Amino acid sequence: MPALPATLRHGALSGSLASLLSAAALALCGRRETGSVFAAVNAVSHWLWGDQAARRDDATFRHTLVGYVIHHCSAMFWGVLFERYAAHILDRRRVASTVAAAAGATAVACFTDYQLTPHRLQPGYEMRLSRPSLLLVYGAFGIGLAAGALWLRRR
Repeated sequence: MPALPATLRHGALSGSLASLLSAAALALCGRRETGSVFAAVNAVSHWLWGDQAARRDDATFRHTLVGYVIHHCSAMFWGVLFERYAAHILDRRRVASTVAAAAGATAVACFTDYQLTPHRLQPGYEMRLSRPSLLLVYGAFGIGLAAGALWLRRR
């Protein structure tokens, strides 16, 4: 396993890319399904403001910014775990194994989000998006993890 500072740096990058790509997917899917690019990200702020946050469609500091910050911090958390526990696979610099590791980490994140986490701490965007859209969001998340890991280990 890599040293903690390297893991934190790598996890911050992989997690940030996962956050950005999945937030873009949230915006696109939210626009298609709710008419608002902000709706799905706003729903994440239900951690603080309760389920009424999922009914907000406009951009607000209270819902949009807070929702994105929570989303980003969560993605960085998963990025650090991914980099810490999959480093031996990622360090091989093979696209297929990196993508497989990212898919596995994403599946664990999704399972944790919806099976092990109390409702108040679930992502929230499931209140606004369909299951196919959630699949796209988590797919974008996994692509971000893989892209970050591959970029960090480029030759």
